[in-house]
Amino acid sequence: MKKVAYLVLLCWMGTSVSAQVTYASDIAEIIYTHCSTCHRPGEIGPMNLTNYQEVKAWGNMISYVTSNNIMPPWKADPNYSTFLEENVLSQAEKDKIEEWVNEGMPEGNPDDTPPFPDFPDGSVLGEPDLVLEMEEAWLHEGNNQDDYRYFVLPTGLLEDRVVKAVEFRPGNSKIVHHALIFEDTEGIAAAKDEATPEYGFSGFGSFNDGDPGGILTQKQFPGYVPGQKPVRYPDGVGQVLQAGADLVVQIHYAPWPIDESDQSSINIFFMDEDEEMWERELNNHIMLPFQQVIGEQFFIFPNVEKTFHGTYTVPIDVSLVNIAPHMHLLGTKWEVWMEKPDGEIVNLIHIPDWDFNWQGSFYFDQYHVAPAGTVIHAVAGYDNTSANPNNPNNPPEFVTWGEGTEDEMYYLPIGYVVYQDGDEDVVFESDPVSTVDLKDIPNGMYPIRPNPVQDYALARFKIEKGQALDIRMYDMKGQYIRSLRKGEFFNMGEHDIHFSSASLEKGMYVIQIVGEGIQMNQVFVKQ
Repeated sequence: MKKVAYLVLLCWMGTSVSAQVTYASDIAEIIYTHCSTCHRPGEIGPMNLTNYQEVKAWGNMISYVTSNNIMPPWKADPNYSTFLEENVLSQAEKDKIEEWVNEGMPEGNPDDTPPFPDFPDGSVLGEPDLVLEMEEAWLHEGNNQDDYRYFVLPTGLLEDRVVKAVEFRPGNSKIVHHALIFEDTEGIAAAKDEATPEYGFSGFGSFNDGDPGGILTQKQFPGYVPGQKPVRYPDGVGQVLQAGADLVVQIHYAPWPIDESDQSSINIFFMDEDEEMWERELNNHIMLPFQQVIGEQFFIFPNVEKTFHGTYTVPIDVSLVNIAPHMHLLGTKWEVWMEKPDGEIVNLIHIPDWDFNWQGSFYFDQYHVAPAGTVIHAVAGYDNTSANPNNPNNPPEFVTWGEGTEDEMYYLPIGYVVYQDGDEDVVFESDPVSTVDLKDIPNGMYPIRPNPVQDYALARFKIEKGQALDIRMYDMKGQYIRSLRKGEFFNMGEHDIHFSSASLEKGMYVIQIVGEGIQMNQVFVKQ
């Protein structure tokens, strides 16, 4: 009997030990995937999280911020709508972190630790086609005041080019809160800069005399917020950057107690000659708090909680691509949805706990088709009471639209392309539908889907180490067709690459993924 009890005890101990959560087997992958992008040398995170000792030193804090949904800084509700490049921890991952900390943060077998991602020093999208840098550094005074500053970056382009991605690189991530990027074909911003003695000029909203409504007529390119990987536009979609145009970047320098300088740059990626024929331009409609939008004046009186419900009726058939809610310190929430003419409701974004420090542009994981007559509803909430710990005024004061952090904003850019037949079926990222199980394979590709392919398709793959990859297409004779990605960084885990086959002749083709120690291939048939 004692022998049986002893064996049972041994079995229980073996099960207990094998089930123990360790850094090497469980936590490292979570940290490297969701945290180390920002928490590594040279990036915006206030501490490095690149190895066991560093993570253990901050273990209790990590458990607190993840269990309370403070970190990772992804504010959109994943149960309301889904986007590309989501940085969201599952409940199981949060539970693992909490259990690991409660058990004393054991390391486990170091040999089981996944390799740390090979993050690039510069661009995460590969080699840019055009790099524009501020001509000189700007000194942001340490007076604890906001500074909205425009800088003009001449492109020098001799012909129109189609932009596929824009990557803003902050020169000083401590003070650069966010950046907006515009095209200027008339030299308006350059003339204003020339009229000021210092580099650049102050301004907010439109660079044309600071008129908030003027921003509606200005072409805007993807901007910058900390912690988000720039998104490359889908096949066939881009934005035209005109010959001779200037890029005008508005940088918001956050309040800071000491003098700091910044010299930021912008990486531009153009459509390759071998890419699918460009046919659709991404446009933006920006919902601003005009009376015809929100039905009242944008006034927030002291000691009140206020909600504005804006609406916009879509005039033509479009397909929505991205959305970028923006507000300031009194902001508490955003909820945006669309109501189609047939009554169908489609959720676009819900940010239930607004945080001024973490805002950005969110790209849908599929086209959201909005027929003409669709009404987009955008509800924004504000708390101008003393109960709001972020309220910059004590006691609360009357607040309206303004450029300072102590002012407020209702600013909602919505990116779209003109609708084409079949947009309802275009998906940029989704869960794999396959009988292939890559769970125990460090690097591998799922079958292309759909297969055979008539137009758009997805190539899904998995890698065990974050690194830069080249993704190319060949025919079955080994002849190069086109590049889908050149030296773009992908973190460890699973990823989708969306591509078009519209220009291909009928036949068989190969998608090849190449990286350090990686060469993966999948065949598809073009019908």
